[in-house]
Amino acid sequence: MDKKIFRIAIVGRPNVGKSTLFNTLTRTRKALVEKSPGVTRDRVYGTAEIAGRMVTLIDTGGLLPGDEDRFAREILSQSEKALDEADLVLFVVDGQEGVTPVDEELASLLHKKEKPVIVVVNKLDGPRLDEALSEFYALGFDKVIGISAKHKRNLEELEHAIEEFLPEETEEEEIKEDDIVKLAVLGRPNVGKSSLVNRLLGEERMIVSDVPGTTRDSVDTLLELPNGRKYLLIDTAGIRRRPRIKQRVEKFSVDKALEALRRCDIALMVLTAEEGITDQDQKILSQIDKNHKGCLILVNKWDLLDGKREEANIMLQQIRYGARFIPWAPILTISAMTGRRVKEILPLVDEIYAQYSTRVPTWKVNKALEQITTDHSIYASTGKRIKFYYGTQVGVRPPTFVVFTNYPDEIPKSFERYLKNRLREMLGFDKSPVKVIFREKR
Repeated sequence: MDKKIFRIAIVGRPNVGKSTLFNTLTRTRKALVEKSPGVTRDRVYGTAEIAGRMVTLIDTGGLLPGDEDRFAREILSQSEKALDEADLVLFVVDGQEGVTPVDEELASLLHKKEKPVIVVVNKLDGPRLDEALSEFYALGFDKVIGISAKHKRNLEELEHAIEEFLPEETEEEEIKEDDIVKLAVLGRPNVGKSSLVNRLLGEERMIVSDVPGTTRDSVDTLLELPNGRKYLLIDTAGIRRRPRIKQRVEKFSVDKALEALRRCDIALMVLTAEEGITDQDQKILSQIDKNHKGCLILVNKWDLLDGKREEANIMLQQIRYGARFIPWAPILTISAMTGRRVKEILPLVDEIYAQYSTRVPTWKVNKALEQITTDHSIYASTGKRIKFYYGTQVGVRPPTFVVFTNYPDEIPKSFERYLKNRLREMLGFDKSPVKVIFREKR
């Protein structure tokens, strides 16, 4: 039997615990979990080990057939795509509420798909509720398993049920971490992040809407080019200032976006030609700087400035000035809607990543350090000159240098910035941040 990646879609109406089950099986916190219905709107992918074999799980938005909500059609479309990809469906229902008319509608939809289905009766937190299982057989599926995803109850039985559908061998999606460039797509709400991801992917993976805050989760999508180059695109919720975050779910979205930043290699920071660089954009950029991440600033909706050359030049100058504290971040003007210059993004990402992963020989570091410190003397509060003995690169992603000195705690921030900028300039890191650690020579 040929090996294949076995895919399992998790579907159900809102707030039945699909994301909790996804997180439990994948042993991650990748999917947002919140009591408000409709938190998950896009497909979320993850890997789980079932019976010693690797499978791909797909979490989907809560389905409400016939709902006129403006997102309902898109969520249904995303779930339909997940069902089309799936080899097995976990149909999650609420054991405390019993069978609902929506469950019955969804069962009818799943029967038409002619895919194998396991009905997962969730929220069975006590033995009494086990009696509730029998009514779910009325949905017309042979396999009905009662669990509590939150309390990890009866998950073994669910895994055994899944195992029965697995082929003899499944291909493990073995991708070495070093082979993947992880890209976090960041920015304020409604700047076109999801449209950009869709354009890069060439398919409607994220839900795109003109309503701010559509993407509430951070969603990982693997993009593989014909040449074998792999990128993990992490589309995130728009980041607002915390005082403006009123709903708990939106606070979680911001936390997820910042978590995405922490685990990425390069941030694609999306601004718009309408607003240029705002205070909030600068705060996000400062988080990118603080976390020593590579960065590509993308000014979206640039087509709005067609025929307005002077206005476009002024806008670019303002953006460059506003982002002056991360001079290593290239700026690219694009239009996610028309596709203008979107093809230039990944080659530029490759340039940034190459520098971000570069290791410089120690002799070269010390030659640069000697020239920099000869040109610029600094003194400790005692009046003694601060000496720099030698430096070495100790890591990559980001390129990290340890510099040995006599007074590490006395080095002013202004000199640290100067040293970083000169090291970048002299060692070939014009598109990458560098990290410098000062240590006392003993």
